[in-house]
Amino acid sequence: MLVLDVCSSSGLEDWSPDLQKAKVYEKILLDLILGELPPGARLDEQSLAARYDAGLAGVRDALGRLALEGLVIRRARSGTTVAPLDLVDLRQGYEARALIEPHCAGLAARHASKADIAAIKAVFDDAEAAAKARDLPALVAMDQRFHAAVARASGNLALARILIPLQHKAARFWVFSFGGATEAELMADIEQHREVADVIASGDVEASRAAMMRVLSVTPEAVQRPPVEA
Repeated sequence: MLVLDVCSSSGLEDWSPDLQKAKVYEKILLDLILGELPPGARLDEQSLAARYDAGLAGVRDALGRLALEGLVIRRARSGTTVAPLDLVDLRQGYEARALIEPHCAGLAARHASKADIAAIKAVFDDAEAAAKARDLPALVAMDQRFHAAVARASGNLALARILIPLQHKAARFWVFSFGGATEAELMADIEQHREVADVIASGDVEASRAAMMRVLSVTPEAVQRPPVEA
């Protein structure tokens, strides 16, 4: 079973990854990202509980968190639906990530522990096999774990809380855009992420920022970067 492993990086102390609601949240999240629960689909709590072999309370808590992230829409009397793929929302989220995520990579280069570095580097260990098999679910899970691990390694919990939901939204579009990607294109994307891990491990703050910007396809001129604090 794929595990996104983002709950432990979310900064929400009552969302331990061992809790049932956290497990249900990650299962629903992955299906939202992959389009298994398509935009506009109505989400019935009873059906979701049966689908994920979970209790209703865990499903409700998971949907509540996903609503806060803007991935589902909950309305009184009309129920819960999957949020549409909104291009304006995507652009605004991308602009926010372009400012925050390179900064987090720079902070990670300065503050990451050996355990943080090991976690970041280990994410793409099985990536060649996933790319060869065009296993998008596995690649999505790796991508989400990677960016969550970098956010956590930054040591700035406030930034991680902002960044991780933005990454979840962006992943829905990543799946759409990479649906026809070749093995070579998938591997090129993986190698860009590995470069980020390597430069964070080296402790080079500026190189870490630049490497993350390449992952995001952001030019230096497009980002007004906040200084990294000691």
